[in-house]
Amino acid sequence: MTGGSAVAALREFAGSARLAQALTLIAVGLAFSTHAVRSLIGWPGLLAALTALIALCGVSLVARWRAVEWYGILPLTILVFVGWCAASVIWSATPARSAAGVAYLVAFTVLGIYVALMRDTIQIVRAFGDVLRFLLVVSLALEVLSGVLLDLPIVFLGIEGDIASLGPIQGVFGSRNLLGFVALIALLTFVIEWRTKSVQRGRAIASVVIAGISLLLTGSPTTWIALGAALVAALALYGLRRAAPATRWNWQAALLGIGIIGIISAWLLRIRIIEILDARAEFDVRLDVWRELSRYLNQNPLQGWGFVGPWPDRIPYTWIELATGRPHGSALSAYIDAYFQVGVIGAVLFVALLGIALARSWLLASTRRSVVYTWPALMLVVLVVTSFAESFALLEGGWMLLVVCAVKAARDMSWRDALAQARSAAGG
Repeated sequence: MTGGSAVAALREFAGSARLAQALTLIAVGLAFSTHAVRSLIGWPGLLAALTALIALCGVSLVARWRAVEWYGILPLTILVFVGWCAASVIWSATPARSAAGVAYLVAFTVLGIYVALMRDTIQIVRAFGDVLRFLLVVSLALEVLSGVLLDLPIVFLGIEGDIASLGPIQGVFGSRNLLGFVALIALLTFVIEWRTKSVQRGRAIASVVIAGISLLLTGSPTTWIALGAALVAALALYGLRRAAPATRWNWQAALLGIGIIGIISAWLLRIRIIEILDARAEFDVRLDVWRELSRYLNQNPLQGWGFVGPWPDRIPYTWIELATGRPHGSALSAYIDAYFQVGVIGAVLFVALLGIALARSWLLASTRRSVVYTWPALMLVVLVVTSFAESFALLEGGWMLLVVCAVKAARDMSWRDALAQARSAAGG
């Protein structure tokens, strides 16, 4: 083979759809298995894998440059929020750690953008389905190995082996709440696969069962609340998709009003809801963290302490952990984490990112014929609700999922187009 033909072959391979598919699977897999990767090969190994993956994605993107539709690829909300996080390095209490945290955030932002650009929505659903199916099966297998066959914890993965007593289990994710979050988005993804007939019926049913078992065994109250919100959203979308186009805008407005009333009611009845879910212990943990955070928020309310992502062993985070008597990797709320790290401005930008992405994806899901458009909307509902009690939406796989959904929604419909289309349907 001559040099020219070898270069042409490499260029063809770099621009192939098969490479894009493989890189998408690896990106999703790495983003949602960071705990397991760190446990096996440490931070240096994870960062090396992440760097190599980004380099390969860059090569693939350059090779497929002309095939990409660049119009509206990035919502401004992502650019502004990430830009504000990057700017926080200037006033950060720990500038070197903030620079590393921003680089880590940007890395998963790049992966999310690559996935959203290279694959259409059904291909993304399939990629998430394949990866999450594998991770849940591995998690359950290791839990059975630890709790039933060996009756010993797998310490380096954080698996305690409690499956014999019906949980809580952690799988390869390091915490029951993260496993619950992954199991929930997997469950919704598997249902979309089933509805779109993109996998065989038997495989879809088995996948739903696996996700359901994982969800039950986590015993995560946060996940149950998010599941309830997702089911309500799914029912609302089911009704909207079958409503006459002329009345759909009125139904949207009615649902918005009902949603606001529901949120206010949930807040007023929060203590009773916590008691029903037997979540008093988890709520008390979060309350302790938020109480300690409030002591430092007043010092930098507008700009925050500087973005760091996962909490480092640095002041003031170590002070908060000492005061609460336990280590924390986050503020246990994405909204409060954003407020603490990048201030009021950053928190507002983060809420705007979530809200605009949800509005766009919701309008798409309620107007497009294919059921696959409901996937981004449901993912964002889960992220919005989970972010009240966990910081997954700011970290690794959760952030990448948010970027993927936001970019896909922005590419398919800008907010101006969405409102114009809805009003046109209502009027005509």
